[in-house]
Amino acid sequence: MASEHIVKSFDDELIQLNAAIAQMGELSQTQLSGAIGALTQRDAHLAAHVIKDDLDVDAIERKLDAHAIRVLALRQPIARDLREVLSAIKIGTEFERICDFAANIAKRSIAIEDAAPDDLLKHIAEFGALASEQIADVIEAFRNRNAEEALAVWAHDEQLDDAYTIAYRRVLDFMKADVQRVTVGAHLLFIAKNIERIGDHATNIAESVYYLVTGETLTAERPKGDSSSLFAAVPKA
Repeated sequence: MASEHIVKSFDDELIQLNAAIAQMGELSQTQLSGAIGALTQRDAHLAAHVIKDDLDVDAIERKLDAHAIRVLALRQPIARDLREVLSAIKIGTEFERICDFAANIAKRSIAIEDAAPDDLLKHIAEFGALASEQIADVIEAFRNRNAEEALAVWAHDEQLDDAYTIAYRRVLDFMKADVQRVTVGAHLLFIAKNIERIGDHATNIAESVYYLVTGETLTAERPKGDSSSLFAAVPKA
């Protein structure tokens, strides 16, 4: 009976960890959606709400980490159970970073105010939607404990990189047309990079889910499509 009680208690603790991860995943979606909405709708109130809620995400991550460390110390799990706890810590950190980037987008949306053209904001919003899909898909992979779904998210990172390269080029063109656009253009470049980094963190989560399910680490080089670093600083004559 005692061993059954111990196993039941451990199962309950894993359920709590998984619930905290699911909560952080949902919050990351909400935060990104709010940040993109604040940007496209030029809504400073919504942006402030996203920034404030980032503190709640930080608190949840700290609680998750403390819980996971306590489980490691008291239960000393092995094999799959150990992967469950270690993955929870890592995935929680990745979701927290996603929310940090969302908060940064919200802050920059306030700085931009009405200075950015609607067509650029629309394009960045479409780019952000791709990142949001990545988050939704990786949450589903985690819930289903599905390695193939995780691998699909990992492989689709290249699509997000391609979208980032296009956004980067469009913002540069916007800036080159008028020197007075440099400040707002710089904010837009940072926003685009934040979205690209959100995709990277979703891909990191996919790698953790794959490891959780299979016990194996993805060793292949991650598909990358970001070629923004190859753009020449000075156009060739």
